[in-house]
Amino acid sequence: MLADVVPYLVCPVCRGSLELLPGTVRCASGHAFDVARQGYVSLLTGSRSPGTADTPQMVAARDAFLAAGHYAPLAAELAKLCSGAAVTVEAGAGTGYYLARALGPGGVGIAFDVSKHAVKRAARAHERIGAFVGDVWQPLPIASGVADVVLDVFAPRNGSEFARVLRAGGRLVVVTPAVRHLEPLVSGLGLLTVDADKQDRVARGLPEFTLVEQRELAYDLELGAEEIAAVVGMGPSAWHLEEDVLRARISGLLREKNLRKMSTHVAFQLSIFGVVTRSRSVP
Repeated sequence: MLADVVPYLVCPVCRGSLELLPGTVRCASGHAFDVARQGYVSLLTGSRSPGTADTPQMVAARDAFLAAGHYAPLAAELAKLCSGAAVTVEAGAGTGYYLARALGPGGVGIAFDVSKHAVKRAARAHERIGAFVGDVWQPLPIASGVADVVLDVFAPRNGSEFARVLRAGGRLVVVTPAVRHLEPLVSGLGLLTVDADKQDRVARGLPEFTLVEQRELAYDLELGAEEIAAVVGMGPSAWHLEEDVLRARISGLLREKNLRKMSTHVAFQLSIFGVVTRSRSVP
């Protein structure tokens, strides 16, 4: 719930402490932010449009696919990596699926995403998750040095801000797709491919961190037409394919292979980082 995480949040306008009041979150300077009926708060400021936010259709696809347990092994790995954490932050948390499963006894989770449609679900994913709408590319409305773990699963990475909110000895866990992720769907449906240099680019883009450990998790799934549509519809390829075009391609691919379900390879790269440089001093 929001009450569990407000002590770790700061006002996005003045960086002052926040207090949860009936129907609103407010700082001592009077900046106030309404709490939605779903239990989340938007801490976006200014008139500039934030980054691309997942649509209701993308969020619904993600919710359906993850609820079916297809990525449960990944969630289990993340839970192990977050074991013992008192405060876990997930950037680009989506529906809160991974964060909800990563929380140990007594741990609290801070979920944020630029999509209010996703945050509505994240706010109700676990009784000890508090969620807000926020832009990862802006100074995060999270106090410095409060997080034991920052999770980033298929999400943008703001290294300086992640380093700032982590406590000394904290860790950043980044999940990215490995090269063969979602084959043969990628080649068969004309989806976006994973750059072979992606892992190196991730590390180069996080100069505040040092790579401590890297591992790959890979396995095969048997996916039918609806499940294929969901896994494609929840990812970046959804921005480049109209739904009717996607469904036609899926039908054609299954018909060509004379299959009702297609064996699909999923492969994730898990990178664990430690902080080496503290970012600028922001409350």
